[in-house]
Amino acid sequence: MSGFVGSGPFRIGDLARLTGTKVETVRWYEKVGLLPEPGRSGGNYRVYDSEGLTRLGFIRRARDLGFSLDEVRELLDLAGDRARDCGAIDAIAKRHLTVIDRKLDDLSRLRDRLSELTASCAGGTVGTCRIVDALEP
Repeated sequence: MSGFVGSGPFRIGDLARLTGTKVETVRWYEKVGLLPEPGRSGGNYRVYDSEGLTRLGFIRRARDLGFSLDEVRELLDLAGDRARDCGAIDAIAKRHLTVIDRKLDDLSRLRDRLSELTASCAGGTVGTCRIVDALEP
């Protein structure tokens, strides 16, 4: 993977900064098994190599695209075998795209409903507010 400068070793703060990830998130990815536990320096600091940097960059970009942690885990496993057919990766991406399309449809309906409510507002008091009426049970 390109885009990163240097080969390490990297401390956790370096890794976080280079990938635009919070330090706490890096630690959490280690805890849930997306990142392998790094080595330790003489001062007991986490020390990562370029492979850790590349892997975190992959995770970060996959999460930016909205892939779930389970999907990221699958993608990482599949990406580890470069000679493998990419059909399984395509299937994950298409499945995720279907979820995104469904969410967009839901958001469009929500937008239309809220637009109707705000258009029906004629001012006045809260007691006669159509938006409040729609929100109350």
